Amino acid sequence: MTLPPTPRTRVPDTPTILYCRCAYAQVVPTGVKNEVLGKLCESAASFETVADLCEMAAHRDPRLQAIASCQNLRIAACYPRAVRGLFQQAGSPLPENAEILNMRTQTATEITEALLKS
Repeated sequence: MTLPPTPRTRVPDTPTILYCRCAYAQVVPTGVKNEVLGKLCESAASFETVADLCEMAAHRDPRLQAIASCQNLRIAACYPRAVRGLFQQAGSPLPENAEILNMRTQTATEITEALLKS
């Protein structure tokens, strides 16, 4: 059985997709979260999912450093400024070209189209 690629083993031109479930703050509409996750699962794309970026940042989870080191990074979470701040707070600033999609204000269709674009 082949394990899915981690942020460290992805092909360089392939986007790294990160999906945040925002499980603890519960500020992202459940319908949007579920639809985005469902469409990611239906796609052929590889993606990483985390329960809550806020919690990871609060605990300075070392996985944030691995995620921040990825090129062509696309994140589905909440407000871009907040997501950048979480990574900064954890000592792992995101690259300038990281694309952050806001599940609080965008539709599931807008988000999945952006995550899955070539």
